[in-house]
Amino acid sequence: MATPNYSYEKRQRELAKKRKKEDKLRSKTAVKPGDAGSDGGQETGTPADGGSTYPPVTPTTTR
Repeated sequence: MATPNYSYEKRQRELAKKRKKEDKLRSKTAVKPGDAGSDGGQETGTPADGGSTYPPVTPTTTR
């Protein structure tokens, strides 16, 4: 009878844990439009239309 390969099993558990952690982080960072999060659906410092809080930059020419 073959002996169990504990190193392989441990590595598989570690990879599964890492994959789960990455998926959780990815789902936290991916904000879907129309979704209301636990903070009310609005991040601080961003306008409701999704645009920038700064005025548009106009190109300047130097001579």
